[in-house]
Amino acid sequence: MYTILQKEALNPTVTRMVIDAPLIARKAEPGQFVILRVDEAGERIPLTVADFDREKGTVTIIFQIVGATTYKLNQLSAGDSLHDFVGPLGVASHVEGLKKVAVIGGGVGSAIAYPIAKKLHDLGATVHSIVGFRSKDLVILEEEFRACSDLFTVMTDDGSYGEKGLVTNALEQLLQKGETYDEVIAIGPLVMMKFVCKLTREYGVKTVVSMNPIMIDGTGMCGGCRLTVGGKVKFACVDGPDFDGHEVDFDEAIERSTMYRDFERHQYEAACNLFKGV
Repeated sequence: MYTILQKEALNPTVTRMVIDAPLIARKAEPGQFVILRVDEAGERIPLTVADFDREKGTVTIIFQIVGATTYKLNQLSAGDSLHDFVGPLGVASHVEGLKKVAVIGGGVGSAIAYPIAKKLHDLGATVHSIVGFRSKDLVILEEEFRACSDLFTVMTDDGSYGEKGLVTNALEQLLQKGETYDEVIAIGPLVMMKFVCKLTREYGVKTVVSMNPIMIDGTGMCGGCRLTVGGKVKFACVDGPDFDGHEVDFDEAIERSTMYRDFERHQYEAACNLFKGV
């Protein structure tokens, strides 16, 4: 069993938890993920490692409450335990050797982008971070990003905080001013990553994206997380989750991501009704 040491609501729909998991903390790197089960009868869900502390033996996860399992997970408190917590899985983000990078985070994807920005900063790279949210009340990890960024920009769709617009607007302004990057790293909704890649292709800037498709076993056996990258089938769990964004078939990925939307909504509502009846 894996004990929840801390729990914190970052905004109305996003929660941060610190888990006691020393073996995973010992080997975890930015970009990797874990698969957990809330209880013995629960489904397996992948969550990216948002942070880790090797000395304390802790792993931090940040999740958005969107389905039945994340709803159940959010019902737990500090002192409760998770039934399973397996990892680290996936290939760690390749950041060594990069001197100047633009890190782009969209919504809860910012939680995945943060540890990468932090690692780049620790390695001495110049980090320009741009994060985007729908509105002010959804902004997360602002202080953490500021601490590891040489330039930090917050964008909101409605202009209620930071600058009004999309992350692509902020990135294009920097590129137009003559900023050059060894790499752009974009993590967030599929549509956001698609248009970041469309922009960076015009400027000839290498772009890496973190893909989070439907995933079941996390070992490459089920094939649920398959993607088309450079015309070839890849599996996010073992080949990724990071891929060359200019080679990802985003239209296919977006279509696949909606396959179980109605089922997920039904399960979420059932879980809500179950807990409300307790």
